[in-house]
Amino acid sequence: MCDIRGMGLDLCAISRMQELLDSGRSLRRMFTPEEEDYIRSRGASAAQTMAGLFAAKEAVLKALGTGLTIPMTDIVISHTELGQPVATLTGKAAEFGGTLLISITHEAGMAAAFAVWMA
Repeated sequence: MCDIRGMGLDLCAISRMQELLDSGRSLRRMFTPEEEDYIRSRGASAAQTMAGLFAAKEAVLKALGTGLTIPMTDIVISHTELGQPVATLTGKAAEFGGTLLISITHEAGMAAAFAVWMA
């Protein structure tokens, strides 16, 4: 049986991420180099992808109950070959252990993500 330790939900406006991409600023405060490369490789859907990854990281922080005391780059969002999102904890975040399940969706100019942290 699994023990749910926490849940988190976040919304992110895709237009907000488009503004960051258009500014040409580095995304390294929020994303690992691999995540930034993935975002920029998405072409016309880069802002949508970025909003989904950002919402997923925020949802994980909420599930862990830490707020921004953990660097966002310590939460790495990737995808399986079938497209299922996966959250991996590194650095300070890895100290929390457990398993994370996440889901990301996009609709009407918004990205949403839900995270469940289990023992």
